[in-house]
Amino acid sequence: MEPATCCSGNRLACTLWAAISRALFAEFLATGLYVFFGVGSAMKWPSALPSVLQTAITFTWPRPWVVQISWKGSGPTSTPPWTLASRGLTHLSAELCYVCSAGGALREPLCLRGSLQGDIRETLAINMVRNDASTGQAVAVELVLTLQLVLCVFASTDSRQASGSPAAIIGASVAVGHLIGLYFTGCSMNPARSFGPAVVVGKFTVHWIFWVGPLTGAVLASFIYNFILFPDTKTLAERLTIFMGTRETAARASSRDTELSVCDTA
Repeated sequence: MEPATCCSGNRLACTLWAAISRALFAEFLATGLYVFFGVGSAMKWPSALPSVLQTAITFTWPRPWVVQISWKGSGPTSTPPWTLASRGLTHLSAELCYVCSAGGALREPLCLRGSLQGDIRETLAINMVRNDASTGQAVAVELVLTLQLVLCVFASTDSRQASGSPAAIIGASVAVGHLIGLYFTGCSMNPARSFGPAVVVGKFTVHWIFWVGPLTGAVLASFIYNFILFPDTKTLAERLTIFMGTRETAARASSRDTELSVCDTA
């Protein structure tokens, strides 16, 4: 019986490691591709400045297939606000997703900057406060835009009521956000999208806006959807086990006990 026990333990560990690795790579890849196309479309070329519609479309069209790419690995949308709002990951898993999102968002601006010459290398479509908006207005805009995006993700992926294509619905939400937000902040709705270009260029002026606004909006969206519109069936104890990282451990232990029981019976 001992060899079966070891085999079961190794098999469970390999399965878990494969799932985690796949999710983290999906987060890294999806965020990187999305930032590459979006930031590339918003570059301020001296002879041809991008229009609001052009930038909004280019941030919108990649979103459905980015969602499809990452769906099986890390979820419907590869952004830190959704990772925070969904509450479906343990504390450690969420932190790893944040790191992979930031890594993917940093890689693509580096590639873009390496292929550019002149002054355009020093801007790289970073998010900033525009058109004389105040910092308070900028935070409020980012909060509201992320709020509607996360609510849209919740509603379109909820098995209790979802229908149609979540990827297309999420893409439409991203389009609406950019058509409005580009005038105020360049529209972040995703701290990773703001983080990558800011690091590459080395400009962090009011960068905190693009973390505080989206993350606050995501938390509010989670509260509104899961406690008011469609109350979550999870108990407080279950939510705490998810946050503390004990739920996955308990599930693995239960699965292992089941396998060992089958081996003993055999």
